[in-house]
Amino acid sequence: MSKAFGFTEYGGPQHQTFLDRPVPAPGPGRLQISVRAAGVNPVDWKIRRGLTGKGLELPAVLGVEAAGVVEAVGDGVTGFAVGDQVFGTAATGGYAEHTLLVAGSTARKPAGVSFAQAAALPVAAATGYDGVEHVGLKAGQTLLILGIAGGVGSVAAQIARERGIRVLGTASNANRPFVESLGATQIRYGDGVVDRILLAAPQGVDGILDLVGGADVRAAAETLADRSRLIATSDPGTAAELGGSFVRRSGTGATLAVLAELVADGRLDPHITATYPLARAAEALAEVESGHARGKLILEVS
Repeated sequence: MSKAFGFTEYGGPQHQTFLDRPVPAPGPGRLQISVRAAGVNPVDWKIRRGLTGKGLELPAVLGVEAAGVVEAVGDGVTGFAVGDQVFGTAATGGYAEHTLLVAGSTARKPAGVSFAQAAALPVAAATGYDGVEHVGLKAGQTLLILGIAGGVGSVAAQIARERGIRVLGTASNANRPFVESLGATQIRYGDGVVDRILLAAPQGVDGILDLVGGADVRAAAETLADRSRLIATSDPGTAAELGGSFVRRSGTGATLAVLAELVADGRLDPHITATYPLARAAEALAEVESGHARGKLILEVS
């Protein structure tokens, strides 16, 4: 049997529990791995609450990204072998001792990248990368990231800066040192945010990557002339209403490989701010669910 952490009913954290399940067998297009690390993301609690739909067979294991060692390969999978160190999208939950990865959304882990760093890449980092790609700015232009201090925003800022794009980001004053460490200019969110954006960028911004939605993006959109350069990851309805669009996700192992090489070269830091053992999975998820987590949280599985 394999230990995992999941939920038995849709709803709040009171439905979370540890589970014992058989080691999942890889079907076509899947890789079975022994998990070494798993990422903790806002989407995890949204799935548990049923906000993304209620089609899972319960009990279900939490977590959508993991890194580990291949133990078995399903039919039709090429390019991977038993013993490979890999990371990717977890098809059967990442908060577990064993899981299945989707082969098409899996990449090999470079030797210079830890399992924890690799596990931080498939969701937040890849979303940040895809968001910068979708906004499509050039060197010298200005990108505003709404909610820059989280896992997606911190990677998006680094990717943009790597391309010579000037980055502004909304965050609390408490997060100002962190935002500046990313090479970005912190803009305090809340009342008067438009004035503060225009003080930093008098001609307005060339693109917005919106990670928060709602009133914040409605206000910030006033500083953007070309609304097609407004790309959202969390509030597609508001983005469309304002003339923007939801982020196009690549979802491929090729994107993950690019990110891993950037980490290996020291050009990208996934900013892992805390690691927890699997036994403390509930605590890690509670921190993310609070909305106050900075950077990336990781579960380490022995």
